[in-house]
Amino acid sequence: MNTQASTEVLICGAGAAGLTLAIDLARRGVPARLIDKLPAPFAGSRGKGIQPRTQEVFEDLGVLDRMVAAGGLYPPQRLHGADGTQADAQEIALAPPTAEEPYRTPLMVPQFRTEAVLRERLAELGGVVEYGRELTGFDQDAEGVTATMAGPDGIETIRCRYLAGGDGGRSFVRRALGIGFPGQTLGVRAIVADIQLDGLSRDAWHRSGEGDMSRQIGFCPLPRTDLFQLQAPIPLEGEVDLSAAGLQAFVDDRWPAGGLTVRGVAWASAYRMNARLADRYRVGRVLLMGDAAHIHPPTGGQGLNTSLQDAYNLGWKLAAVLSGAPDALLDTYEAERRPIAAGMLGLAAGLLDKARRGDVKRGREVHQLDLGYRFSSLSLPAERPEDALQPGDRAPDGLLRGANGRPVRLFDLFAGPHWTLIARAVDPARLPAPRPGLRLHGVGADGAFQDPGGALGATYGLADGELVLVRPDGHVAALVAATDGARLEAYLAGVGLAPIQAPRARAA
Repeated sequence: MNTQASTEVLICGAGAAGLTLAIDLARRGVPARLIDKLPAPFAGSRGKGIQPRTQEVFEDLGVLDRMVAAGGLYPPQRLHGADGTQADAQEIALAPPTAEEPYRTPLMVPQFRTEAVLRERLAELGGVVEYGRELTGFDQDAEGVTATMAGPDGIETIRCRYLAGGDGGRSFVRRALGIGFPGQTLGVRAIVADIQLDGLSRDAWHRSGEGDMSRQIGFCPLPRTDLFQLQAPIPLEGEVDLSAAGLQAFVDDRWPAGGLTVRGVAWASAYRMNARLADRYRVGRVLLMGDAAHIHPPTGGQGLNTSLQDAYNLGWKLAAVLSGAPDALLDTYEAERRPIAAGMLGLAAGLLDKARRGDVKRGREVHQLDLGYRFSSLSLPAERPEDALQPGDRAPDGLLRGANGRPVRLFDLFAGPHWTLIARAVDPARLPAPRPGLRLHGVGADGAFQDPGGALGATYGLADGELVLVRPDGHVAALVAATDGARLEAYLAGVGLAPIQAPRARAA
């Protein structure tokens, strides 16, 4: 049977990127369909690190508390020597929160749990993942994309205005577009498996054989489960037995003290590590995100986080263009996200080299809090000291006080699918006119908020008579004086934020 349907956006691939994009579009009221060729949700733990910046994204999407409840903090590393000695070390940077950075420690959440929380949030917003539906072809024209997919009911044809490909490292969408995927195979093959294991405590990430690629092995207790994640490099060639019996023999060979029993295997994979980056992220009305656009070695926990933040960047831009913003806004998606992925690929490859030598320390460089878009055309140039907050930077959190006397976080003002404009001691007559998609907040003697702790002054460098415009994805777009209203209005119009025009009166 061949049926035909339509939607605004078709999302191919229901991993972290696809789910995030579907959630972001759903909360903006944009009709979308999310399909995946798998018959059921992914069941493994592969991407388990949730970096601080991604925690901020999850707060905005309304799922952070659920993510914390689904996971836990990284345990210390327990290094087991061949002579039976043990030594504990905390290799993951743990830092207390600050007003500007409320999340400064990575979370550990097995990927299957992360995706389950995102599916739950999508369902709350009226969306669903359509499993068992495989994209088999698509063509595009000036008005949209016509795609075909095979599913339980046969072949379906669907018309959409945009197609987003988040369908993994072997992306059908990328290959159909003919986009190159250059990079390198990193000369490392590894096992990753979720196993039920007896013989180790769950208070540490147990490791042995550090610095010897033929002996390395690690067992990480997955929080709020009875599973350990087994990780180990393996020879580049040869068959790998991923059954319980096969992994038992593997563990017996590598674990120096012996005494471990593999009781079961929930999920397992043997894979080659690659670092690859797509030549382009957009061809017309088709866009790539996540592993379809970049694949990373697992060192540093960058892959899932970078993928998810691709979708967070893309969602508001797609919604804006569908509502009438200039199509060129979508070009900024590749312009902003591709350099970020390139940097993360370099970071992960460097961390892999260190891991080969037994150095698994991870610091602020993996937290993604310092990533930004100063170079972007969406960052309105500002004359500010180099070490000051700049347009394109991540917008810090901070505390204000409402007129009712209650504390209010800046992140609370930013939360949601809108742009945010904060004016410090600005004459209301100089503020832009209210409009859909923009929230204006006055701070000062006559404003709805006060800044008793100096968050806007000390953190943002915002003086009286100045305004900060924050994008829907939590990055600073502009820092301008209220007297520069014409420049600000031109910027707002360019991103689709024009004031509503009053209807003209009818002639008598």
